[in-house]
Amino acid sequence: MDLLFSNDRRGEYPQSWYASVTPPLEPFAALKGRVRADVCVVGGGFTGLSAALHLAEAGLDVVLLEAHRVGFGASGRNGGQLGSGQRQDQVTLEGMVGPDKARVLWNLGEDAKALVKDLVARHGIACDLRPGIAWAGSSAKSVRELHDYAAHMDRVYGYPLEALDASGFARLCPSPAYKGGVMDRGAAHLNPLALALGLARAATGAGTRIHERSHVHDIRPGKTVKVRTDAGEVEADHLILGCNGYLGGLDRSVAARVMPINNFVVATEPLGDRAAEVLAEEVAVADDRFVINYFRLSPDGRLLFGGGESYGYRFPSDIRATVRKPMLEIFPHLKWVELTHAWGGTLAITMKRMPHLARLGPNMLSASGYSGHGVGNAVQAGKLLAEAVRGQSAGFDTFAALPCPPFPGGTAFRSPLLTLAMTWFAMRDRLGI
Repeated sequence: MDLLFSNDRRGEYPQSWYASVTPPLEPFAALKGRVRADVCVVGGGFTGLSAALHLAEAGLDVVLLEAHRVGFGASGRNGGQLGSGQRQDQVTLEGMVGPDKARVLWNLGEDAKALVKDLVARHGIACDLRPGIAWAGSSAKSVRELHDYAAHMDRVYGYPLEALDASGFARLCPSPAYKGGVMDRGAAHLNPLALALGLARAATGAGTRIHERSHVHDIRPGKTVKVRTDAGEVEADHLILGCNGYLGGLDRSVAARVMPINNFVVATEPLGDRAAEVLAEEVAVADDRFVINYFRLSPDGRLLFGGGESYGYRFPSDIRATVRKPMLEIFPHLKWVELTHAWGGTLAITMKRMPHLARLGPNMLSASGYSGHGVGNAVQAGKLLAEAVRGQSAGFDTFAALPCPPFPGGTAFRSPLLTLAMTWFAMRDRLGI
C-alpha cells in the first residue's frame, strides 16, 4: 500500500485547521524532462526543505521533488510541539548510550530548538511561535516520576523544569484527568504548516528548484544517482531521502527500521471565554499515556486536540468520533462543543523511538523515524544531512551510530504486531495501570 495516495487527494492539503488559516504558496511546476543537479532531495517536509535550504545557502545546486505539495505530510499537519531534547528522555538515553553520549544528544536537541527559532526569525516566518510545553501526569506515581525527572534535569544538565502539584496543574489546565506535571518554558509550539511553507519560500529564495506533484518511483544508484518520476529524471551527485512515513519501497533497509503510523487531530469551534476551561496560558500540553494526548489553544481560541487510536494504514471513516472520545476523557465539560476540523496524518516511528539517520551508499543519505518529535529533529536532520553532503558529518554520525533495529515481522507483519502491542498499552491507559 502506498501511503502517499491511500488517505488523501492527490496534490491537495488535508482539510486541517492549519490549511484553513495558512496562506498557501503558488504551486511549483512538476518535473518534466531530464535535469542535472549537485543534490537531489526527495521529500518536501521539514527534513527535505531544511536540507535544501542549507545546501542552497552553501552554494550547491539543489532539486527537491515532492509527490504532492510542500508540507503535505506530517510536517504540515502535526501537533506543532517543539520539544526539548530528544523523543526519549535523558534518563532513558543515559541507560541506552551512557551519560557522556546522552549529554551530546541533549545538546543536539537544544541545538534543534535553537535552529528552528533562528530560522523563524531569520526568514520572517509567521508561524505563531510561542513558548511553553507542559507534561501532564495521570496518576500520583506518574507525577512523582515527572518531578524526579525535573530534579534530575536541574542537577545533571542545569535545565529548569517547573514542578507542578495537583492544584498548580489544575490552575494551568482544569482537567480532572491530571494529577500534576511539569512545565518546560524552554520548549515551544507553532503552526507547522506555516513553518514548512516558510522553509520552502526560503529554500527557493536561496536557489532551490522545487517540483511538486513529482512522485519518485525509481532510484538508480551510481557515481551519479538517477531519480525518476512519471514525467522526468534528475541526475545528481548526491541523493537525500527525507520521506519519513511516506518512504514506501524506495529503500528496503530504511523501511525495515522506520514504520509509518497514523495520528489524528481535531479543532473545536472558537471557545471564547470558555478557553480558560481548557488552558489558562497559551502553552501546549502532552500527557503521559502510551496512546498520547496532546493539545493547545490556537490563536483564535480553538482547542487543537490530538489523540485517538487507529491501527492499520487507513484513516478511520469518522476522525471526529475517533478523537472526540479521548478529548472528552480529558475535558468532559466540552461535550457540546462543535468540532469544525478533523484530519489525520502519517508519521514514522523506530523501535528505539530515536531518529534513523543512515548512509545508504557513498552518495546517498536518509533521515526519518522522528517518532513524534519531528518539529525539531527533522529540521535539524535536514541541516545535518546538508553538512554530511559537504563532508562535515559529526552531527549526522552521532545519530547514525544509535542502535536502530528492524521491526519484528518485517514490513509484512510489523503492523499487526504493533496493533497487538498498542491495544495492550491502550488498555493499560484506560485501566490506569
